[in-house]
Amino acid sequence: MSDYNRIEKALTYMSEHASRQPALEEVAAHVHLSPFHFQRMFCQWAGTTPKRFLQALTLERGKRMLEDEHSLMDISHSIGLSGSSRLYDHFVQLEAVTPGEYRNHGSGVAIQYGFHDTPLGEMFVAVTRRGVCRVEFSDDRGADEVVSCLRSDWPRGNLARSEEATGYVIDALFSKPADWKRGPLSLHVEGTNFQIAVWRALLRIPPGKLASYSQIARALGYPKASRAVGNAVGANPVAMLIPCHRVIQQSGALGGYRWGASRKQAVQFWELLHQEPAEL
Repeated sequence: MSDYNRIEKALTYMSEHASRQPALEEVAAHVHLSPFHFQRMFCQWAGTTPKRFLQALTLERGKRMLEDEHSLMDISHSIGLSGSSRLYDHFVQLEAVTPGEYRNHGSGVAIQYGFHDTPLGEMFVAVTRRGVCRVEFSDDRGADEVVSCLRSDWPRGNLARSEEATGYVIDALFSKPADWKRGPLSLHVEGTNFQIAVWRALLRIPPGKLASYSQIARALGYPKASRAVGNAVGANPVAMLIPCHRVIQQSGALGGYRWGASRKQAVQFWELLHQEPAEL
């Protein structure tokens, strides 16, 4: 069992039993570690203790974030106007595949891809000359299957493996803002006009905040389109860069996630626990 798999299992256990605040020894035993080793591993992963995590793991947190209507869709993307700790949220430029590229199935497009270990598990990244076209969690599938899915989306593209060419995306996701030296990240993704509109709306949800499917539908001017919004959220091709993990059900329940509910919860809390104070 990898370190992330142990953490994921622990997160799920703590979430399911949060109402009774399980002791450190109990959670450690659940993932077959001593309390000392589990505490150390958890702190390395989350930057905080299991006890603090449990204190944050409440339905009230989700409810408070859902009530914060004003900041969900109005906040600026500009890094000069925000004190967000995650630089990539404000330096992501979304560019859709052109009709010609869609018809040509990526003919002549050079695509470099790579597999990278991260605190949230193995991630697969693919980039073109115009930007990032795929980011997903890949540790629950074989490499051949993941690459095959990429090839099915770009059947005439020229694929080549290069972790060196894709590593900058992982740096953007997990490095400190002060350490990020590149300019804005560009996304090169394929989607319908409605999907693109939903993905742009997701980019306006601040790190550490959550929105419901119905809130996004209302913000887009389609108050009865919650189901369609959910489908668009689920079709997001670039995990974390377009933050579909910040969308939950109106009740406060997690809702769906392509890579599983446990992973969604892990991403949410990783993001929450790694926020830095806003700039004054």
